[in-house]
Amino acid sequence: MSFSKKTRYGLISLIDLAVNSQNGPVSLGSIAKRNGISQQFLEQIFAAFRSARVVRSVKGPQGGYQLAKSAAEVTVADVLQVLEGTYHLDNQVAQPNSEYVGIADTIQRLVIDKVNHELDEILENLTISQLVLYYSEHYDRQEMYYI
Repeated sequence: MSFSKKTRYGLISLIDLAVNSQNGPVSLGSIAKRNGISQQFLEQIFAAFRSARVVRSVKGPQGGYQLAKSAAEVTVADVLQVLEGTYHLDNQVAQPNSEYVGIADTIQRLVIDKVNHELDEILENLTISQLVLYYSEHYDRQEMYYI
């Protein structure tokens, strides 16, 4: 399993938005420039985010985007569902008259269902706020200059 480029860019843009929206709305152009992402691609991603009420747009000369709810309320699972539809492994159903129905059911219950459950546990409990905190602690260090 891997995240699509759309999902990666969606997560990057939401972290950027949360970090940079302290002083008001953030333009897609600035998010695109800071992260090396096509603004047209971000427009598609943010259209999906707007529809799902993850972000809201602010019109006007100082307009842009803001999170529609707190970063602590937006989970990685939310982002994946908005941009991909689902992140679960597909069910593997055997043909009803196959002699392998029991094997297929065993694989479904002990592998696929467990993996999906663990994915839910991780992704539904990992928020944009937690990603922002990690980013801020490990990468967003401003050089301090003393005179």
